[in-house]
This record gives sequence, C-alpha cells and structure tokens, in this order.
Amino acid sequence: MTHAHKNLFNWLSDEINDTKILFRNIPSLTIAFFFLSVVCANLMANKELVNLSFVAFDCGFVFSWIMFLCMDVICKRWGAKASIKVSVCALLVNLAVSGIFALLSKAPGMWGEYYTNESLEVNTALNNTFGGAWYVVLGSGLAFITSAIVNALLNSAIGNRLKKNNFVSFAIRSFASTMIGQFVDNLIFATVVSKIFFGWTWTQVLVCSAIGAVSELLGEVLFSGVGYKVVRSWEKDGVGEQYLDKIRESEAV
Repeated sequence: MTHAHKNLFNWLSDEINDTKILFRNIPSLTIAFFFLSVVCANLMANKELVNLSFVAFDCGFVFSWIMFLCMDVICKRWGAKASIKVSVCALLVNLAVSGIFALLSKAPGMWGEYYTNESLEVNTALNNTFGGAWYVVLGSGLAFITSAIVNALLNSAIGNRLKKNNFVSFAIRSFASTMIGQFVDNLIFATVVSKIFFGWTWTQVLVCSAIGAVSELLGEVLFSGVGYKVVRSWEKDGVGEQYLDKIRESEAV
C-alpha cells in the first residue's frame, strides 16, 4: 500500500468514525423529521399545488421548509460539516426509498383505490406516481444536495461573523442561508426538470425560483422560534458534546 493509499484509507476511517459519532449525538427525532421531510418532499413534488403563468408550486413545498429548518438547527449546534453529512445520508435514504417505490410499482396487484373506482387508469396512475419519473428523482436529488451544501456553508459563515448567541443571530443566519439555499434548490430543479422536460422559458425558471424561495422561507420564519428553542435546549443540556469534543481535539492537533 502506497503512502497516498494509506492517507486515503486513514482519512476514510476518520470520516466514517466521525459520522458514527455524529449520528449518535444528534437526537433521533431530529433525524427522523429531517429524513421524512426529504422523502415526502420528493414524493409530493409529483403533484402541483399552484400552476400559473409565472408562479408554480408543487406540493413538496409543504415539506421543504422543514428540511431547511432541520439543517439550520444541526448546523447551528454541530457545524456545516455535520449538516452536509446528514444531508448526504438523507439523500441516500431518499434514493433508496424512491428505488423501492419504483420496484413495488411494478409488482402485480391493485391499489386500494382501484376497488373504489374499478378503473385500471387509477391503478396505472398510482403506479406511475409512486414509481416516479427518473428525471424528477434526478432533478430533486441534485437540487437538494447542492442547496444543502450552499445552506450549510453560508449558515456557518454568517454565524461565525455574529458575536451574540441569541434569537436575532439565529434568525439572521437561518433566514439568509435558507433564502439563498431555497433559490438554488428551486433553480436547479426548475432547470433540470421543468425547462428541459416541460419546456419552461428562462423567465419562468428564474421568476418561479425566486417566488418559491420567498414563499418557502415564510414557513421557516413562522417556526424559527421553535428551532431556536430546540438548539438552546441542546446547548443547555450538553446534547452532542461528544462530537463537539472530537471536533475541538481535531482542530487542536
């Protein structure tokens, strides 16, 4: 084994160990909410909520702000690297669920709705919805992980410049990073899916991405107080100190 290979192996071992400690330190309910919101947002992206000339929302909008609020509280307590790692894991879970849904949509048998309407069209429509188009899964996955990285890095960068640890500081870093992160998320999804496959114009892509980002931000604004109280309770109770100690030791070396 060459020196470069040893360094790579050691780095991978450290990262795996780091990730294990991280997931042991983040409260399970936070992880559950985060993962569930990612899966639900991806699934409900198949159904439109509003479809006007320059304003379009899918039903995934209802869950997207939850994703960003979860990322923001994780970033506030454990840093950008931790938020990105959890986001990557959430993406893998979402892809696994999408793959399982796609396989099960090919299974023989009827959905319960078929026995109510007795129509093969209903069964086919449900199979297609839960099976998911590959470009929707690709677009949503690429949009999510890119926006998650942007959100984490920006949230951490703004937080490092704020001296006070109060709600105003939490709101500034969270609202700014979420606004830009949501815009990036909407822009990538609209470009990869809506423009290429649905024929949107660039005007529609940009306007809908901006309006969507503002609208999705409102959800986090309404519940930011809850997020702040959760983080402060973690800090007060010393939740996740094992991971933070490991980070401090790494930085001291």
